[in-house]
Amino acid sequence: MTDPERPADHGSEQLPESESEWRERLDEEAYRVLRERGTEARFSGEHVDRDDDGMYRCRGCGTGLFDATTKYDSGCGWPSFYAAEEERIETEVDTRHGMSRIEVKCSRCDGHLGHVFDDGPEPTGKRFCINSVALEFDPAE
Repeated sequence: MTDPERPADHGSEQLPESESEWRERLDEEAYRVLRERGTEARFSGEHVDRDDDGMYRCRGCGTGLFDATTKYDSGCGWPSFYAAEEERIETEVDTRHGMSRIEVKCSRCDGHLGHVFDDGPEPTGKRFCINSVALEFDPAE
């Protein structure tokens, strides 16, 4: 299993202090999703069909968020997980777009990851529906 504690290599463990620094770190689509709470198009992400062993990390800061063993095919068009590294995520009510959903954010960099729903499989009953562009994949060694 991959170590969720090991940060991805961004050249520094310091987080950007301004939005202009975030724009330098992230490409345009990652910035739109992580910093502006956007959503990528269904079935467009690089991790939708991935089934390798490893750790999914926050693209913004490298924090380990989802172990690949918790990933499953929900058919929703985004990578889905039934569990997260709970101490590394935060959730809050999101009432944008005329809906009430639970937003999932990285607890280290406050990046928007996606949403969590109560229609997932056992053992948790959760479906973490996460944007591929918000994630980096660290394969198991």
